[in-house]
Amino acid sequence: MPTSRLVMHADAAPGYRAPVDSPSSAVTVVVASRNRRSELVESLGHHRQPVILVDNGSTDGTAEAVEQRHPAVQVVRLDRNRGATARNLGVALATTPYVAFADDDSWWEPGALELAARILDGHPRIGLLAARILLGPENEPDPICDLMADSPLPPDPGGYGKPVLGFAACAAVVRRDAFLLAQGFDPVIFFGGEEERLALDLAVAGWQLAYVPEIVVHHHPSLSRGNPEAHQVRITRNNLLTATMRRPWRVVLRQAWRALRAGGVGLRAILAAVPRLPAALAARRRIPGRLEHRLERLEGWQSDHSTACCRRA
Repeated sequence: MPTSRLVMHADAAPGYRAPVDSPSSAVTVVVASRNRRSELVESLGHHRQPVILVDNGSTDGTAEAVEQRHPAVQVVRLDRNRGATARNLGVALATTPYVAFADDDSWWEPGALELAARILDGHPRIGLLAARILLGPENEPDPICDLMADSPLPPDPGGYGKPVLGFAACAAVVRRDAFLLAQGFDPVIFFGGEEERLALDLAVAGWQLAYVPEIVVHHHPSLSRGNPEAHQVRITRNNLLTATMRRPWRVVLRQAWRALRAGGVGLRAILAAVPRLPAALAARRRIPGRLEHRLERLEGWQSDHSTACCRRA
């Protein structure tokens, strides 16, 4: 979606207030939330950078509560749930060169975003930094961090950190221009695994993605996260749709076969993907062979790694 369209939509949102420039920071935090008022009001208290909240059509008084408790937060009210694409509006409105994402149950450790800005300042080919995630009050490392830290991908020439081809949205800092040129998060995917297509498009455009464990985010997973089986259906559906948009047909067929073999959850995922297939096909742009090779190498390693972990458990 072109930048101008993103700004137009945000300007039209009821209750919109233009963000205030903050010369003391190069990073804006963008949060998208829906009906998690109490958790959001608490987590926003941890942020020290400018914050833009995109409220995804909440019906629990989220926007009003944030405006009352955190008047410095810029609130964009949407009349309906736009899923992960709500973040696109926040990025388009940001006036800083870099944007960090946070969920309503996550926040950045003090100093983390200043470090991220210094790294991005010094490495102009990096489009995205993935942070280390600490879970809950015990600060347990998220398992995804081990996967990123041990990634078999070779270092990028002149790069920084560990090269990756994926990330968790709540633990990512992006170069704003790179994000907008890659058209942000995808309406076909909507929500759940929305990071994959964006990561691929950033890599196709020549941007480096790096995991830097010194950049830390805290994530206290919400207790109102919905049905785990429904979540798995959504993830499986979106993996199939992302493959349809960017991967070779053999990969699409392989993922569909795996979904069928998974039983009820996989079948529901395939059926849920069918109405979205026309839009996915219209957006299809196969990634270059070199990137596909890197991705398959990474997926093979992750599969072997997961199998080894299961055997040790």
